[in-house]
Amino acid sequence: MPIHKTEAIVLRRMDFRETSLIVDLYTRDFGKLSGLLKGIRTEPDKFASALEVSSYNDVIFYKKNNTSLHLVSACDLKDNFFNIRQSMIKAGMMGIMMELIGSVMQPEDKNEEVFNLALECLKELAGTPSPEKVITIFKIKMLALSGFKPHFDSCVSCAGRIAGQAKFSLSLGGLLCEKCASKDLSSRSIFRGTIASILYIEKNTFRNNLNLGLNPQIKKELEMILNAFLNFHLEKELKSQKVLNKLLLTA
Repeated sequence: MPIHKTEAIVLRRMDFRETSLIVDLYTRDFGKLSGLLKGIRTEPDKFASALEVSSYNDVIFYKKNNTSLHLVSACDLKDNFFNIRQSMIKAGMMGIMMELIGSVMQPEDKNEEVFNLALECLKELAGTPSPEKVITIFKIKMLALSGFKPHFDSCVSCAGRIAGQAKFSLSLGGLLCEKCASKDLSSRSIFRGTIASILYIEKNTFRNNLNLGLNPQIKKELEMILNAFLNFHLEKELKSQKVLNKLLLTA
């Protein structure tokens, strides 16, 4: 079995038998993979990290060729993002990030840009007083980088330029021009400012996007469209999004 070292963010963890742990990791060099940590629950000192969800670690593992579950032999904590965990709202947003990566990214398909985006967003989330912008940027950039994004560059039906009033089609996964609007009678109108914001965020760096101003109307529509798109195409609502929605209602 070849041995590898890589940086990893913990997406999910679950108990395995009486003593061990299985973790889903998003790694810099190997993409999403699953690892088994034998004996960590009875001998936690064997590992230098508790592997909490969303923690950032250096991981050494043996890559098995005949299974998708690899053996983790060492794990050193680099950042636990303690400040995020002190806020229920930020912790909810962190949960959405981890669940979205786990749902969209394919196993062992390396995408270093997605890894860097997740790490940047976690670091920003830990210190920002405005976490809503971070999670919106993350959703748009992550969908674009993964190739899972809605089509906003042109009409999804005829590929023509959007000149007049555009409509957004969930079932077709993008914008419809006025001529093609009848292709989906359930499509809905969308603000041009929302379209412009999505295209800007897709094309610019995370740091530049933090300076983008979003008025309340655009922010609300962005959140609605992104969540509806994810629910429709993943064929489920993210559990962490449900939890966050309830938290925001009581905040």
